[in-house]
Amino acid sequence: MRNTILIALVCFVFLGCKKDTYSTTPQLTYKSVKPIRLFPDQVIKFNLTVTDAEGDVIDTMYVQKVSLNCPASNFSERVPIPKFITSKNLKADILVSYSNGINNPGYTTIASRCSYDDSCYFRFMIKDRANNKSDTVRSETIVVVGN
Repeated sequence: MRNTILIALVCFVFLGCKKDTYSTTPQLTYKSVKPIRLFPDQVIKFNLTVTDAEGDVIDTMYVQKVSLNCPASNFSERVPIPKFITSKNLKADILVSYSNGINNPGYTTIASRCSYDDSCYFRFMIKDRANNKSDTVRSETIVVVGN
């Protein structure tokens, strides 16, 4: 009986301790992308979420396109993060958009540089003002339909 009470007490202590979900290093989570098959002149939108204990993720996001069958289409870029209200224990959604073609002003194009469809995925990483870097997150495979 005594051991049962001790085990129950230990279980309650562990269950009562809630893990802090915010850390000094930004935590980037990949949520979704639409569409998965990107036709010419269509816009693709990646949805990500970031959390940070200090709320200072207002610096840079790194984006990399990795082509599976058209290496000429690969690219890496630094994207400034849009300004938003910051606070301690920050949680924010980030939307990153690209276009398959040049007929969508204001968007960077990710059109295939080959004469065929381009299967690819994207990787994202975020950095805060203190130069802390998140883990790299990856999208699922996307098909960029050739022009």
